[in-house]
Amino acid sequence: MQRALGFAALAILTVIPLLILVAAASPAPHRGLAGWVVYGMGLTGSSADAVTRLFSAPGRVLGTTSVFSAVVLSVSGVALAAAVQTGFERIWGLLAGPWHKIWRQAVWLAALIAYLYAAATVGSVTNGGLAETAGRVAVAVVLGIAFFWWGLRFLTVGRVSYLAAMPGAVATLVGLAGLRAFSGLVFEPLIVRNAVSYGTLGTVLIVQSWLIGVGWVVYAGQLFGRWFYDARLRAWADSRRDRQPGGGE
Repeated sequence: MQRALGFAALAILTVIPLLILVAAASPAPHRGLAGWVVYGMGLTGSSADAVTRLFSAPGRVLGTTSVFSAVVLSVSGVALAAAVQTGFERIWGLLAGPWHKIWRQAVWLAALIAYLYAAATVGSVTNGGLAETAGRVAVAVVLGIAFFWWGLRFLTVGRVSYLAAMPGAVATLVGLAGLRAFSGLVFEPLIVRNAVSYGTLGTVLIVQSWLIGVGWVVYAGQLFGRWFYDARLRAWADSRRDRQPGGGE
């Protein structure tokens, strides 16, 4: 939970502003980051409108953002990747990576932005209705598993095998789906109620709570993946390796 709180704080302070800037720079007619948050939280109606207004990215965002500010924002976003890398290394019992591997954190951050941006914009390339829903689900599943599967190996410099990384990626996607269902039942009415009582601040607090849940799922998914690999897959992988020519060397 402590790491999940840190994940949410870093996301709201560094990554979300960077995502808003990326959305403002895109000419595509979509809701940008707001579309991903609305979909991830399972919001509809007035609650979705409140979140959309919160994360709107008007054209003036680009005009008021200097190059220096964008660079500082990007460098600050690496702190989130560093926190995730440290959490993954602790979960898998690995030594901390060398400091000069910070470029991996920057690449992981760029991949995270690309993944979220793709999930937010997939609706604009579908025909709507059932096709849009199916497209969003398919992209979320394929890209999500690929990102978390690749991300673990990339941040740990390949010290976790492809087989060991797969259960955690699947568990993370399942956890995010469960969080989406929970958000639709609990957070959606809270957003409407808090928006009336506290205005924009009420919406921010609910989104922050949801981000804490996202952080909890990211780390809990890897914890489950480590347990599942040790309990179910490690012995099979070792026996298969021993049967291969030269596997005992």
